[in-house]
Amino acid sequence: MSTNKPSPPRHDPKVVIALRNFAMSMSVFNILGYTILGFEQPWVWPFIAMATAYSFETLLEAIGARVEGRTPRFIGNGWRGVLEFLYPAHITALAMNMLIYVNDQVWVMIFGVMVAVGAKWVLRAPVRGRMRHYMNPSNFGITIILLVFPWASIAPPYHFTERFSSPVDWLVPAIILAAGTMLNAKLTGRMWLIMGWLSIYVVQAIVRGVLLDTSIPAALIMMTGVAFVLYTNYMVTDPGTSPSAPASQFAFGGGIAVIYGFFTGAGIAYGLFFATATVCLIRGVFLWSLHISNQARERRAALDGTATRDASANGKPGPGRPDIEKSDTEKKVVPA
Repeated sequence: MSTNKPSPPRHDPKVVIALRNFAMSMSVFNILGYTILGFEQPWVWPFIAMATAYSFETLLEAIGARVEGRTPRFIGNGWRGVLEFLYPAHITALAMNMLIYVNDQVWVMIFGVMVAVGAKWVLRAPVRGRMRHYMNPSNFGITIILLVFPWASIAPPYHFTERFSSPVDWLVPAIILAAGTMLNAKLTGRMWLIMGWLSIYVVQAIVRGVLLDTSIPAALIMMTGVAFVLYTNYMVTDPGTSPSAPASQFAFGGGIAVIYGFFTGAGIAYGLFFATATVCLIRGVFLWSLHISNQARERRAALDGTATRDASANGKPGPGRPDIEKSDTEKKVVPA
């Protein structure tokens, strides 16, 4: 008898291609960032972030495979399997280092990367019979850093276009927008999510302008920034932590915009990251509630079926079974 342990099902080829393209895009953007755009973090930090993410992801996968009695996902398909396994960790590491600014405290960045990678193993919910993480890893890591270390901040807007002036500085977000839109339209299928996010973002900006006297043009001009475009095309559309159905996608993106408007209206900084984490948490609670409800329904159906079979075996009417056989005293004689 074979002693080979089963491996978990691999990603759909379309998902693998999407992850590969995301990883390549993040790599190219970081290279350009350090050579042309004006990234201010030390150049060695991306390598520290990747080493942290790779090693921690591999360690957790080895532990998880041992507990679940299966073969680790990075074994069995050569170097190709290793690369496919490391794509998410690669994306998380580069996104964390690129978007967070922690002065010279590299250990804080390392902490955030470990939180982002580890959350995938802790914050999970059942989806179509499989345990899937529901919290956006990079966004969650950044959120935890901002909460635990109040002196930390997000990379400043000029971080992406510091060395350019008009009109060249408009080309950077335009190129990112074009590349991200093609990626999401062809591979991730998250265009409904983007439409929900953008349309409701405009609505909340107008509502804040009317109710809170916020400058509507100032609220809308944020949509032209590189950070906003990056978030829209490369973070909120994470296929692993967002719904697939068009209506659910629209609600997911629109929900982030609504909660962002609430946080911003309440004077809470970095509302974009907090809003995303909040909606991901709400989705996780919903998935668990749905799973528990389905299990309860299946148990009731099983109990009803068992009761019916037992009653039939004893010659008694079961739940929902009409009493066909009546005693002679219960039968009525209907005259012809």
